[in-house]
Amino acid sequence: MFEAPTWFRDLGLLAWFLVGVGAVFVGALFVLQEISTIVAPVVAGGIIAAVASPLVAKLQRRGIPRFAGAALVLLLLIAIAIVVALLVFGGIVENSAEIKAAAKDASSKFESWANDAGANGTSDAKTSIESAVPNAGGRLLEGAANGIEGLTSLAFFLSFAAFAVFFLLKDGPSIRGFVDRHLGVPYPVATVVTGNVLNSLRRYFLGVTIVAAFNAVVVGVGALILDVPLAGTIAVVTFVTAYVPFIGAFVSGAFAVMLALATQGTRTAVIMLVVVLLANGTLQNILQPVAFGATLGLNPLVVLIVTIAAGSVFGMVGLVLGAPITSAAVHIAKDLQLMGAPERAPPQEPEPVPEAEPIPGSG
Repeated sequence: MFEAPTWFRDLGLLAWFLVGVGAVFVGALFVLQEISTIVAPVVAGGIIAAVASPLVAKLQRRGIPRFAGAALVLLLLIAIAIVVALLVFGGIVENSAEIKAAAKDASSKFESWANDAGANGTSDAKTSIESAVPNAGGRLLEGAANGIEGLTSLAFFLSFAAFAVFFLLKDGPSIRGFVDRHLGVPYPVATVVTGNVLNSLRRYFLGVTIVAAFNAVVVGVGALILDVPLAGTIAVVTFVTAYVPFIGAFVSGAFAVMLALATQGTRTAVIMLVVVLLANGTLQNILQPVAFGATLGLNPLVVLIVTIAAGSVFGMVGLVLGAPITSAAVHIAKDLQLMGAPERAPPQEPEPVPEAEPIPGSG
């Protein structure tokens, strides 16, 4: 009778185990997709609350009740969001006539270049560009709303996210304690897991903020020196879109180069393109290892790979959470290894060997 080797049976059991895990994973994704109307704002609120909770804790240490501290931090976040929206969309709406004329000139230049290169039928594209630009602010809002699948409206998403942020800030410690007690692992291990996840989220967004501020300063100053209109709006767009990995850089860069081409000509547009590429390429590659290395403890190549891979599977949530979750996993493994390692006892000096007593009568 044939008997399979032990290693072969173990391999088969492992294969069935992976099939079961994959089935559970796919089923969980399907359920989350079906209830994304609730899950998406809660996840967004959880990320914001995890990053902002140290500020609430600091206010609590200064005598402010946690309820009031959570309300103050939420109002501060709403005020920042309103200011950013006014800076971006207000500048676009206020200068819509100038932007429309600039886009018309830019589309004419693109059409001329395309025709010189042998392409025909570009007038339809030109008409589409000219008709789309006057409603740039509205289309940006519409695109943001359509990008959130399963939501009935952008207003519902924002209100529910704000609701989640407030209660997660207010009841954060008790919620974390509940999770630690019901995570299915020993309590010290659970605290290590949840603590590293929260710390990795905060470190990730600290690194992103450093890189975003650097890019915004470089691109904004470059636009100001080149006399490109809406330099402040370009800087704000560059800063905000930097929180969307990789995609945001293309959006903000295209916005800056289009304005430069339409208002200052081809030469300025080329220089603006070089500035954008330097900010998001060479200079960022110098700063990013320092920022992410100090905050996440990950190589930038690892950040790139896990971000793209997680974004391919989970969409926008994966793009944002891929790197911090990977960093959390690395730190959790290290901390658990240290917890399980036996303490090394200090080396002991060998006991002195007693000298032999002399035998009476000898010698």
